[in-house]
Amino acid sequence: MRILGIDPGSRYTGYGIVEKNGNTLTHICSGRINANKGDTFSERLSIIYSGMKDVLEEYHCDVAAVERVFAGKNINSTIKLGHARGVLLLVAAQFDLELFEYAPAKVKQIVTGNGRAKKDDVAHFTKRLLGIRSDLAEDASDALAVAICHCHLARVQARLLPNQH
Repeated sequence: MRILGIDPGSRYTGYGIVEKNGNTLTHICSGRINANKGDTFSERLSIIYSGMKDVLEEYHCDVAAVERVFAGKNINSTIKLGHARGVLLLVAAQFDLELFEYAPAKVKQIVTGNGRAKKDDVAHFTKRLLGIRSDLAEDASDALAVAICHCHLARVQARLLPNQH
């Protein structure tokens, strides 16, 4: 099974693809889609849409896992994040991907054992779990962590509800 993890953002959107084969996770690819600050917001959404579409056309995935939006202090940033996330959900739907959503604290808990872990810790454990030795963009690392979280929780859910799939 190939899982696309998404860390949505209105300027930088991280993506990470892992393949799950039994208990083995393999890093397929990861990166980030860069929408320039100087672009209009609608141009940024278009860049995010095209970038994710390109990723999915090249790497065929079975499911997508995305980080839930958390309400930040700046309501305008939260709204923009929601718009970017909506574009990403649209692309996933266009590729017929089943979608799963995870709270940031759940992702951190699964990957590091601490729901309040810092981004550096998430990156460290993500790289370690996937055997990645090179540096990762923060957004890409977060997206891979979302994919790892889904792999773990999907396995648990399959054991608890074997007749649901």
